[in-house]
Amino acid sequence: MKRSQCLFHTNPWVRFQRYPVAVRFKASSSIQQQQQQQQQPRSNFSTKSYLHSYHPLQILKDASVAHFREQSFTPELPTILPRAHFQNLPAFERWFHPNTSRLNTTYLEQHGADAFVPLELTQPPTQSNDAHAEPSFRHFHAPLSLFLQWIRAAETEPQASQLYLAQCQLLDLPAILRDDFPTPKLVAQAGRGDVYDTNVWIGYPPTYTPLHRDPNPNLFVQLAGQKVVRLLAPDDGQAVFASVRRQLGQCSDRGAAAFRGEEMMQGQERALLEQAVWEDDPGLSTPAHGYEARLEAGDGMFIPSGWWHSIKGVGEGVTASVNWWFR
Repeated sequence: MKRSQCLFHTNPWVRFQRYPVAVRFKASSSIQQQQQQQQQPRSNFSTKSYLHSYHPLQILKDASVAHFREQSFTPELPTILPRAHFQNLPAFERWFHPNTSRLNTTYLEQHGADAFVPLELTQPPTQSNDAHAEPSFRHFHAPLSLFLQWIRAAETEPQASQLYLAQCQLLDLPAILRDDFPTPKLVAQAGRGDVYDTNVWIGYPPTYTPLHRDPNPNLFVQLAGQKVVRLLAPDDGQAVFASVRRQLGQCSDRGAAAFRGEEMMQGQERALLEQAVWEDDPGLSTPAHGYEARLEAGDGMFIPSGWWHSIKGVGEGVTASVNWWFR
């Protein structure tokens, strides 16, 4: 759909002819044995874990392909790469203003305004007097220009409705923007060199991805702002997920939750998954014991296939990431 098909009015509502979505803008184990190698975080945001059973994830001292392959990729162990290892990606200079967590909307508007991208819309409950009312959630596609307009509004004033550019495939963007994300050597050389997908994630905190697992190894790089990642080994994560599914009266087979699904982003399933991973008292028969990674711009981490993880965007300013699924 071309940008000209969207109706941008002077009033605060923006609607699409084709999609029933309205967005309101306001005016203006073996890992534990390696923990002695752990380095201290670089920033001033808290290092306190939300739950004491989540241990800090180790940081590799050497980002060479051989060391990464031996220590992490082949044994399928998650790890944080050396801090700021990925800060030389061209996207850092082009997609963001220098030394800030502000998106360069002018650059993206110039080269990709009409690109059709996936967006997640979270809106507050319509009945504010209902203590049990939950936010509404919708996934839809729209021109990138809509998201950039929302970002400009969010820079000046907090927005009640949240837009998240979630799992936007690089293939959906023009070539000039795709070129800002050259494939890292670790992705191209550690395994067979097969890249299955590359995705960009951009929003304002709080952003949230519920507990799930990926079918392929994942290199996850923070581009701007901060994210906290919590990880559970395959069997531990399956036990937590199965406990949540039993509470919902649903099947807990191992084929479930292979992807970040819309059903995880709303209702009771979202609430129970978030409680199981992030609250001090998860209330589960199988308590979670895992690892935690705290990432800033330029940091990257490796998540092996089958490892369960949940991610939260925190702090001030835009939080943005890119990931490569590969083998």
